[in-house]
Amino acid sequence: MVLPVMFGALLFEGWTTHEVDAAKTRKDCTTPVPRSVEKGGPVLRFDGGKVASSAVPARTVALTYDGGPDPVWTPRLLDLLRKHHAHATFFLHGAQAAQYPDLVRRIRAEGHEIGSNTFTGAAMGESSPVRASLELSLTQKALAGSAGIHTKLLRLPQTTAVDTLCGPEWKAAEKAGAQGYTLVAADQWYRKPSRGVIRQFSQNDLAYLGTKELLDNPRVAKFTTVTAGVRQPSPDAPVSAVEGWTGTGLIWAKALGHAFVSGMAWVLAVAGGLGLLRLAMLAFLARAHVRRLTRFRPGSPWLREVTDPVTVLVPAYNEEAGIESTVRSLLASTHRQMQVIVIDDGSTDRTADLATWIDDPRVRVIRQPNAGKAAALNTGLAHARYDIVVMVDADTVFEPDAIQRLIQPLAHPAVGAVSGNTKVGNRRRLLGRWQHLEYVFGFNLDRRMFEVLECMPTVPGAIGAFRRDALMGIGGVSEDTLAEDTDLTMALWQAGWRVVYEESAVAWTEVPTSLRQLWRQRYRWCYGTIQAMWKHRGAVLQMGPAGRFGRRGLSYLALFQVALPLFAPVVDIFALYGVLFLSPWQSAGVWGGFLLVQLLCAAYALRLDGEKMRALWAMPFQLLVYRQLMYLVVIQSVVAFLLGTRLKWQRMHRSGTAAQQIGQPVAYQSVSSR
Repeated sequence: MVLPVMFGALLFEGWTTHEVDAAKTRKDCTTPVPRSVEKGGPVLRFDGGKVASSAVPARTVALTYDGGPDPVWTPRLLDLLRKHHAHATFFLHGAQAAQYPDLVRRIRAEGHEIGSNTFTGAAMGESSPVRASLELSLTQKALAGSAGIHTKLLRLPQTTAVDTLCGPEWKAAEKAGAQGYTLVAADQWYRKPSRGVIRQFSQNDLAYLGTKELLDNPRVAKFTTVTAGVRQPSPDAPVSAVEGWTGTGLIWAKALGHAFVSGMAWVLAVAGGLGLLRLAMLAFLARAHVRRLTRFRPGSPWLREVTDPVTVLVPAYNEEAGIESTVRSLLASTHRQMQVIVIDDGSTDRTADLATWIDDPRVRVIRQPNAGKAAALNTGLAHARYDIVVMVDADTVFEPDAIQRLIQPLAHPAVGAVSGNTKVGNRRRLLGRWQHLEYVFGFNLDRRMFEVLECMPTVPGAIGAFRRDALMGIGGVSEDTLAEDTDLTMALWQAGWRVVYEESAVAWTEVPTSLRQLWRQRYRWCYGTIQAMWKHRGAVLQMGPAGRFGRRGLSYLALFQVALPLFAPVVDIFALYGVLFLSPWQSAGVWGGFLLVQLLCAAYALRLDGEKMRALWAMPFQLLVYRQLMYLVVIQSVVAFLLGTRLKWQRMHRSGTAAQQIGQPVAYQSVSSR
């Protein structure tokens, strides 16, 4: 609802202020004005195809001012004219009149005359018929909204004396005359005021000095308006209530567009600065994560190697496409002491059967009515025999050493949970490559930073290790949110446990293969994360690890994953505004510079994760398409959360392709899974 309004306001502001088809230059004349007009006065009236001209009498000066109203010079000119008890004619730009309606009202209140100088000051002879019509009609609307009048006086932009109304400008003058306008040119500068002149000024410092010089000229007996000088009726005509409302709407649209452009310049600067700061912080802290001697890493001389037995929980709902590959990859682990519990959460396919057919005493299959992932995990937790629990998604395939590496940070007694490194298995298509970049550059680089700052918000459901007593101490896995992994991690922080990231523990997951599936998945993730943030907002005021997580982790999520994405589409529209109406090269340069910084950071992230650099070619397209989709997901999630919408679990088609990454066969294709 907001974006179309903002787009319309920007489009209107851009057209009225900078114009795509500016028509700011006029061509050389090939045909002169009619001879009868050229020899006549500067005021032209059209009646039935005939033109009558008029001039002001001797010792009379009609002061005219083009453009504006200008917030600096118009008040000064009005003060000067009032001081000398003189009146003038102001030919206003409709765009400026709509922007400064108070000045228009002051001009009229002090007895001056108002004419039209078109809406944007475009050369009417070079404008298309549609644009020419808008230039005149919008000006009338602006005057109706600001001063409650219409005017029949018109001065064509980029014209001075009558002989400049040649070629296309004369045709434009004839068309305007046929609509009832009186065309006003000016007398040549060499014509003496004592002979009577219409003097033309722009609203600037030179106009002020020129006006002061004329007002002090003793040879001038009278300073007057154009119509009073040629003895014509006032050009002002009252407007109807509807026309007044329309004009007021135009003024509001202009004000909205102007305010939006001004505000967005600051928003863009702040958002760009925060974006660059985030990228710099990610790179710096990732480097610190790699180089520092951390207390939570295997290999530290005083930390024992963890060889304790492990219980692996695999919740599954209609996962026959990948369940066998997942379980077999776990059984092939170098960590042999384990219990694998597959919790079939009311599947309607052969998920439970396939898991049961795996002939290994370490595997146990538990069937339960469909109750959701959190309930399935709690069921598995109740049957866990060992003190270390690993939670695994049923579409995930583990590297042989993943479990052994994943549990090593638990050697430190303060660590309650460990996040593993989730990689995209089905990355051959463009959508998969985009998600691959997001996992490496976004999720994994973020996790390095979160560990250094001690505020890891999420241990992913695909691969995570936990102390069983820590899980039982917080009441198991909560069913309060849709992001049960994020909720669980935040609850551990609030209970005083620390959460770290083990990048060497690698598991391969299958990501959505269509935009529809991706939208559903990310909508659930984002909605659930917002739920978890709200649920654990009290951590901001706590002390110790919980307080550090709250003030750092929740603040980071609120700023960079909620607030900035909400503004991102508006920023993108403003960037389009810059390309169309400002400097396209400057806008492209800013966008290109930001892209370059992101490419460098993404390259560093790929290097840290041991990935090939060739995936970077997809990143510019990701910024143009994929990222916009993610922004819209955040917007929908925030709106749904604020409206109290209760979101349900969504299903996603699985193909089991993650198994290919470690050389396992793909057993089934296109099976529906939650």
